[in-house]
Amino acid sequence: MNRKKLLVTGGSGFIGGNFVQYMVNKYPEYDIYNLDLLTYAGDLTKHRDIEMKDNYFFVKADIADRHAIISLFEKERFDLIVHFAAESHVDRSIADPGIFVQTNVVGTQTLLDASKQVGITKFVHVSTDEVYGELDFNPNTFFTENTPLQPNSPYSASKASSDFLVRAYHETYNLPVNITRCSNNYGPFHFPEKLIPLTISRVLNEEKVPVYGDGKNIRDWLHVIDHCSAIDLVLHEGEVGEVYNVGGHNEKTNLEVVKSIINTLGKSDNLIEFVEDRLGHDKRYAIDPSKLEKLGWIPTYTFETGIAQTINWYLENKWWWEQIISGEYVNYFEKQYSLK
Repeated sequence: MNRKKLLVTGGSGFIGGNFVQYMVNKYPEYDIYNLDLLTYAGDLTKHRDIEMKDNYFFVKADIADRHAIISLFEKERFDLIVHFAAESHVDRSIADPGIFVQTNVVGTQTLLDASKQVGITKFVHVSTDEVYGELDFNPNTFFTENTPLQPNSPYSASKASSDFLVRAYHETYNLPVNITRCSNNYGPFHFPEKLIPLTISRVLNEEKVPVYGDGKNIRDWLHVIDHCSAIDLVLHEGEVGEVYNVGGHNEKTNLEVVKSIINTLGKSDNLIEFVEDRLGHDKRYAIDPSKLEKLGWIPTYTFETGIAQTINWYLENKWWWEQIISGEYVNYFEKQYSLK
């Protein structure tokens, strides 16, 4: 009996990296391939506990490199694809939109062509709630799978474009696909340019924490392990062609998130420094995940339990993030936030 082959693109990043570990440990009968270019936000150190397992394989490649991707698919004949690989930081997309189009749009189309050519069983495209645009502050309004796409940043526009390509390959070529759109993730191995790990690392170092605008922008927070279980369910049980929203039922303002971390670590709110707001900063994201819940998914983390677990992880794994907040990242941070 042939073993199933699962390709995870972007499997050395934050969400993809957690998903690779989740799947390698849960499905020893699957061969799990991690495809990653190892750009600034991807690293292999997070996989040191699984790299010797018989069902884990790493491939370094650019998803937009058509020759490399087609050759890989023809050689390995993958059964399942979960596509995380993407440029994902909004601030970087504002500074340099071109790389987001190349990776997120051209790269996705390359993977779709390769998947069509070898006849994969399922292609799960991992997208974001940011493709829906923004919500107002009415607590009774939510994004559903039928909400029109109205992206407001180069990042979200590139992800919406890739969503449309995935849909088109299903409608035109009958490629078996699903699209998932998640709220803001947090948890272990989160790259420290994002709000929660940025706050944790800077508070631990007694450094100022930058907060955009007045800090009242609202996000729905989802623990990365809950996201992994959702994608696993969609991969195996999702109805072909369907979109599934993945939300954590944890709406918080950015300022609330920052203050909760500062308070947990026993530090002063004086570490907060409000900075000039991000261009096109969306007011609020909130997801209605009832469609996925009907499929059988329930998040296991509240924000309170999840943020406590995440803070503890960063306290216990300084070896991972301290090596990252040096070099090129320091230069980027100082340029981005212009702290006093």
